[in-house]
Amino acid sequence: MSKRTAAPRHRRGVPTGRRRPVLVAVLATVLTGGVVLGAALLSRPGATPVDGASAPSPTTYRAHLPPTAAASASPSPSVSASPSVSASPSVSASPSKPAKKRTPVAVKASARTIPRTSYTAWPTATGERAVTATIEVSGTFDGGLKRFRGSGSLGTDGQSEDQGPLFELADGAVLENVVLGDPAADGVHCLGSCTLRNVWWEDVGEDAATFKGTSASATYLVDGGGARNADDKVFQHNGAGTLTIRNFQVAAFGKLYRSCGNCDTQYERHVVISGVRATGPGKVLAGINANYGDTAVISGVTLTGGDSRDITVCERFRGNSSGAEPTELGSGPDGTNCRYSASAVTYR
Repeated sequence: MSKRTAAPRHRRGVPTGRRRPVLVAVLATVLTGGVVLGAALLSRPGATPVDGASAPSPTTYRAHLPPTAAASASPSPSVSASPSVSASPSVSASPSKPAKKRTPVAVKASARTIPRTSYTAWPTATGERAVTATIEVSGTFDGGLKRFRGSGSLGTDGQSEDQGPLFELADGAVLENVVLGDPAADGVHCLGSCTLRNVWWEDVGEDAATFKGTSASATYLVDGGGARNADDKVFQHNGAGTLTIRNFQVAAFGKLYRSCGNCDTQYERHVVISGVRATGPGKVLAGINANYGDTAVISGVTLTGGDSRDITVCERFRGNSSGAEPTELGSGPDGTNCRYSASAVTYR
């Protein structure tokens, strides 16, 4: 009996054309699950939205950090975002270590003081000119270091208050490189602000220079130069404003500076004296009227000569407008009218 051969079974399968949609569906399911899982992770504690954010977004969430790091990264109005740099001078860089206060660096007083002057020798005149009428100056007058001496009505060197000057300077004028010889009459008059630069008086007459500006803002500058043989005053301040005398030499004098003690019209006056060398005999460096609010600020002064310690650095008076002799009130630094320290004066 012959054996029956079993017919082969045909395997039933999915047609090739139907496989692709199935794969696509599976992949979509996997991706959807991943999105859901990611959203769940982001919603865990520590992944909180930034203040003011209304919807989750990669730019409005902070990354999840370990507890210690999250604590330091949590927003706080009083702590800066960086642990090593302070956000402002008043905010600490770390909650546990307050920012160190900065100590201002003090500027040494010597850095602000005027250096000692290297004084030049008295100049030799380059020529000579006789002055018979006052030379009126507006703008700048450069004398080229010629010697100017009074002649005729200006040929006096006494103490008369009515003498005319060799030079009269308009407001804002500059007189420079001039030697005033003997006789010098009443020297130089400044009708307003002026500058006297490198001006030398060989033999002072009534006064070397008189300052007459009537404005409280008037400024007068004597820069360099020198004066000697002044029986009374070198610089007479009759007007208002401030006179600065710097890098100047004076020898054999009565007073280097005097605020008028009995003028008909009185003003508050100020003088700044710096880098001056005074050689005795001499009486007073600065004389001021305390009752009118005058001040004298003095620094970098050198007093020389055998009797240099007899020179009064700053003397205070009670001035008047009656023409009477002013009253002496005292001398020395007081912090109000006479402003200087002991170190401002050197004796040699």
